Amino acid sequence: MQNFIKGLHHLTATVNDAQEDYDFYTQLLGLRLVKTTVNFDNNQVYHFYYGNKLGEPSTIMTTFPYKGQGVRDGVKGTGQVMITSFSIAKEAIGFWKARFTEYNLAFTEVEKFGNPVLMFEDPSGLELELVGNDHDARAPWSEGHISGENAIKGLYAVTMSIKDVEPTYQFLKETFGFIEVATEGNIKRFRSLNGGEAGTLLDVRNDADGERGLNGLGTVHHVAFRIEKNEEQMQLREHLVNNLGLKVTELKDRKYFQSIYFRIPGGVLFEVATIDPGFAIDEPVDHLGEELKLPEWEEVNRTQIEANLPKIERKTQTV
Repeated sequence: MQNFIKGLHHLTATVNDAQEDYDFYTQLLGLRLVKTTVNFDNNQVYHFYYGNKLGEPSTIMTTFPYKGQGVRDGVKGTGQVMITSFSIAKEAIGFWKARFTEYNLAFTEVEKFGNPVLMFEDPSGLELELVGNDHDARAPWSEGHISGENAIKGLYAVTMSIKDVEPTYQFLKETFGFIEVATEGNIKRFRSLNGGEAGTLLDVRNDADGERGLNGLGTVHHVAFRIEKNEEQMQLREHLVNNLGLKVTELKDRKYFQSIYFRIPGGVLFEVATIDPGFAIDEPVDHLGEELKLPEWEEVNRTQIEANLPKIERKTQTV
């Protein structure tokens, strides 16, 4: 396969309370809520997109807040993304240590692959990291209450837990065109050929003795990778189905991008999403995320959808 995959696009997690989620990612972490919509497969649940000013691919964390929907607590284990890592400047580590201390958020300070890292959890128990590095030219959301030099720039890497790693290594190299760049302990680091460091990295943790994870509250649902063109997406789909025998969805219209979904060898649910059209197609850039946006086919149900969704107390995201 050609090297169609440019790096990470977004990550989507199943979380608990919508207000807690909104407060944590916009107020404590200072990300911008760039889109408020619903789960296109379940209109009774919000789909929040957090990222930088435009919500550019590789800066996006998205969540489904499922509180009150009868969804069980997830079981963390193999076949899942276990850790979501965000990118900050190395010089910002001190700022974030002080901020987490001020807000009574427990964290652990470690070093990974030569970079300083702060490990912590969100209110639903997702394992998160801030990675200090000097290799990220992306512009963060700096118009909020965290200044640009300290603000989160986007996703840095994700860490997958895999029971049988060799088929996963092979898939990443041969199908996604990723290259192996480092090994530390039981983790091998891969990155896409098309780009620098932050936002292109995928860490595979060898958990040969691990138990299989189960999706639910507090677990990552899937990780998405960016691709430029629909034609490339369809070529990749044909290869996955006809040459690798994987079960792949039909092309799904997610309004802000087009997607296909499949499970890789190792069990993790992957999405491949187009870079365009982006989040500014249905509201101005200066007002992204402020209104509930629905796909066209759900507009007839807007009154009922709005009545079923929990009310969110929105707080200013600007200075």
